[in-house]
Amino acid sequence: MRIFFCLAVTALSLSSSACAAGGMPSVPAGFSIQRVATVAGARELALAPNGDLFVGTIGSDVYIVPHADASGAAGMPRIFSHLEDSPAAGVALSGDSLYVGTQFAVWQIPYKRGDLRARAAPQKLASVRTSGVSSDHVTTSVAVAKGILYASVGSSCNACSPDLDQTRATIGRISGGTYSVIARNIRNAIALTANENTGALWLGNAGQDELPAGHPYEIFDDVFAHSPPVNYGWPSCYENHKGSNCNGVAVPRAVLPAYATPIGAVFYPQHPHGRYAFPWRCAGEAFITLHGSWHGPPFVAPQVVFVAMHGDSPLTAVSWNDPDKQWSEFAGGYQADGSSRRIGRPTGVAVGPEGDLFVADDDTGAIYRIRPK
Repeated sequence: MRIFFCLAVTALSLSSSACAAGGMPSVPAGFSIQRVATVAGARELALAPNGDLFVGTIGSDVYIVPHADASGAAGMPRIFSHLEDSPAAGVALSGDSLYVGTQFAVWQIPYKRGDLRARAAPQKLASVRTSGVSSDHVTTSVAVAKGILYASVGSSCNACSPDLDQTRATIGRISGGTYSVIARNIRNAIALTANENTGALWLGNAGQDELPAGHPYEIFDDVFAHSPPVNYGWPSCYENHKGSNCNGVAVPRAVLPAYATPIGAVFYPQHPHGRYAFPWRCAGEAFITLHGSWHGPPFVAPQVVFVAMHGDSPLTAVSWNDPDKQWSEFAGGYQADGSSRRIGRPTGVAVGPEGDLFVADDDTGAIYRIRPK
């Protein structure tokens, strides 16, 4: 792994070889980390303009943490809305709407600045996993790019072709009550996000199991860089077009180690404002939460990493011989080296209006706030 511009202004104080002291992730010198809330099964995050934080969960409720980016303590988490479906893991806020992705649908909840409770019942916008079968990947991620709502739906298995449910292993556009596929053959594009600096839609994908050790690399890619419908090749084609039937398969712009499992991603603002803005060298970079592997040994460590970017192009090109080349660790110490002993597993990540970075953890329920000192 290489150290890029975001951390060039400070010495590193990370330790991924052992669990961080006191049960807290470690961050670089010059930054502080604080646990500001606890929400059981916390998954994706979305910040309101006033600093309130929405938290998707593995249950049926979406929570809100009032004043999460206040100078002092955050408010107590409370249920914002209950949905008749779970997990209500995916959340995205745009204008006067909160969008939520559950196992079988995408929902819209009206929102006004300062709301601490939903002012109306969730309205279903589109159905997903239309076969009604609950299997394997059950979370639905949501993101708004250039004013359009998108969702990602994971596959029903590790490696099956074709998936009998046509909404599975896809990314789709939500419009007019329908889910229209724009990318297919993508096993579990759970880290779905918009690059607010450019308007592009990005995905982080968890690749399949039961391939040779160290493969396949996980991918992080600009969906809009390819002509729709984008074909990502799962399950027969992966990495640098290894496997069979690779004609027309998209080649990703960034890769991560096998089984790292990207869960959340956010692009830091190109022109950050606020009391807690990161150093200017961090502008535009992508922060990605890696959940770590569910199997081992060795177990791939959970961590929060960043990729140095110029717009929608990583500053370092993909190396098909080195999946560690494009990223650097930002928050670590979640796991003792190679073992299953962990202090948490990061999930959602978001930037607050004051410039601070929030990271969720579905293992401990922790919501962390990271700021420059």
